[in-house]
Parts: sequence; C-alpha cells; structure tokens
Amino acid sequence: MNIQLIRIVEDTTVDGPGWRTSVYCAGCRHACKGCHNPESWSFKAGETISVKELLNRLQDTYGNITFSGGDPMYQAEAFTQLAQGIVEQLHRTIWCYTGFTFEEVLADPIMCKMLPWLEVLVDGPFIESEKSLDLMFRGSRNQRLIDVQASLKTGKVVEFPWDPTPQF
Repeated sequence: MNIQLIRIVEDTTVDGPGWRTSVYCAGCRHACKGCHNPESWSFKAGETISVKELLNRLQDTYGNITFSGGDPMYQAEAFTQLAQGIVEQLHRTIWCYTGFTFEEVLADPIMCKMLPWLEVLVDGPFIESEKSLDLMFRGSRNQRLIDVQASLKTGKVVEFPWDPTPQF
C-alpha cells in the first residue's frame, strides 16, 4: 500500500506536544479559505512511497508522530496501516490533523479504522473567521483536540487535557 507524501519534518514542536516528527501527506478537498498549506491540496503533490518504506524512514526519527497534510483521512487505509506499524513497532503515539469532524470519521467505515491507533485527533475544517493565534496546536476555535482513546471508550467526545508544561 502506498502513501502520497509531501514531506517529513523532524524535530518540530508545533504539531503536538514535545519534540515530534510530522508526516505531511498530499490531498485535501476541504479547500479551507486561509489554509496555511494550500500546496498540499493536490493529490499528486510530493512522492509516492510505500507504507513499509515510510515506516523505515520514521524509525530513524525522534519523538512521537503527527499526521498532517493535506488530510490523512483521504488516504485512510494506508495511514491506518502506517499508524498500526508506528504504534506496534516504533512504540510511539500519533496525533492526526483532519478537516473532518470526529463524528464524521467515526461514521465512515474506512476512516474510523485509524482511530484505535491515534492518541489525539485535531478535527474540523479551518475556519478563517474563527482563527486565533492563542490556540495551541490548532488554527481556529471550532477545531478540537480530541482524546481518541477516551472518546472511543466513553462513546462521546472527550477533549484532550492539554497541559502546557514543557514535555521534552
């Protein structure tokens, strides 16, 4: 299975707490006005890479992993396979950014398969009128930091208990 990959950014602190490695994928149909990464909208951007090769590249990186893009949910089957490998083989946690809401992901028979492997889902489209530079790890007020495992366990959305204490 393949992923359309734009880039891997190592040693970042903007896509989740602590030092992380972010995987930016190609492809997004949300086309949010004011998007900070519109070059990622094309499904043909970047390079095609196998999940196995990408997992091998991530093995040599530091920190937990963030999926961003584009929108990883448009490549949900491949990202689910990658997420499973990251958790089982690399023993790291995963944050995932998506323009879909948690409820939309949960209702989709393909996208929902990624949820058991995620720590946090940053959900919802970027809404320019809701933009705030005071928000941590999200661009607009409508977006939520969702504790995926707690949400799956309780059957309702549980927001991630963000603690701004540095995690290095």
